Amino acid sequence: MELGIIGLGRMGMNIARRLAHANHRIVAYNRSPEKAYALAEEESNVVAVKSIEEIARQLSPPRPVWVMVPAGDATEQMIDALLNILSSGDIIIDGGNSNYRDTMRRANRIASQGLHFVDVGVSGGIWGLTEGYSMMVGGEKKVAEQLRPIFETLAPGADKGWGYVGPNGAGHFVKMVHNGIEYGLMQAYAEGFEILKSKENFHLDLQQVAEIWRCGSVVRSWLLDLIANALSEEQDLSDIKGWVADSGEGRWTVAEAINQDVPAPVITLSLLMRFVSRQDESYAAKLLAAMRNQFGGHEVKSVS
Repeated sequence: MELGIIGLGRMGMNIARRLAHANHRIVAYNRSPEKAYALAEEESNVVAVKSIEEIARQLSPPRPVWVMVPAGDATEQMIDALLNILSSGDIIIDGGNSNYRDTMRRANRIASQGLHFVDVGVSGGIWGLTEGYSMMVGGEKKVAEQLRPIFETLAPGADKGWGYVGPNGAGHFVKMVHNGIEYGLMQAYAEGFEILKSKENFHLDLQQVAEIWRCGSVVRSWLLDLIANALSEEQDLSDIKGWVADSGEGRWTVAEAINQDVPAPVITLSLLMRFVSRQDESYAAKLLAAMRNQFGGHEVKSVS
């Protein structure tokens, strides 16, 4: 099968590689053209182009084009551009972390011009190239079925790790909740290992603990595998600053929980803890100390 791919960040690049390895013909475009041409030199099944107009010329109708650019304005602008060059029956695939509400709105607009839209929530990170990607597919079921050879190639197996989950927006919605759960799992692991580390009189080998838990334990997981790998390099993590970003999907999950009246305290708190990680000085903590001093005469530690 042939596929246009727009956006050769790390994920887009690896998706293109995995498909090319399986003999799919890939027409690749990136805002920085050198990435596309470097990939074409590496992979014989990749054709590099300098413009999205060339993608349309290189593909045979109905043309599937996978957009793998940052969510928000970048995705919006790329879809606008594609609507000017693609034809009725062509397929636009959004594999980024778009807000599902934006996806639903875009789907209506794309359908009004006679094109098809598929939203794919993609999980797998930098390991997807070798391990395969988990994909949550939304859109018209018959169109998703047309793209089956792509999904079967990218997934860990033809019949596992991916699936059609519902109409447009469903793929990105499921991926949003997936990422919210990921926040909670990561926070629980981080807190647990900090408790272990704080028990200094036991002199625990945290990497050994992670390895023990990886096999047979109820808490075994791929995240735990990655923890074991990270701790094998340096247990104190002295070269890493405890500053944690969020991609936006954790926020959207929390907002959706509030809108749906669904209690989600673990996911919500894990998001808030990421905010805490970015504070060099917490004004709230200072005010707490001041209050304790005011009502109880408790000691206040000076900055100096």
